Amino acid sequence: MELCGKNIRKIRRDRDLTQEYMAFEMGISQKAYSDIENSKVKINLEILNKISAILSIKPSEVCSIADQCGDGVYKTKYEELIGYLNKHNINIPSEL
Repeated sequence: MELCGKNIRKIRRDRDLTQEYMAFEMGISQKAYSDIENSKVKINLEILNKISAILSIKPSEVCSIADQCGDGVYKTKYEELIGYLNKHNINIPSEL
């Protein structure tokens, strides 16, 4: 999850936005927003969607399943899923 917070910080800074602005848009305190960027809280889907909307990006540009794979188990499952979709000619959603 640490990578997700770092990605959020980098994208926010690239857009010249402040933590205060992000917090205001999300309806939370600046401290709560800072905790997100510093990976002190888990980023759930609701938070990820709000941040993505404010930054005008896809959630996968902030944090993907692979970013959360400390032991490789999830990465293997992710790769298996992508392989299955490709093998069966199923369109892969852009957020994956």
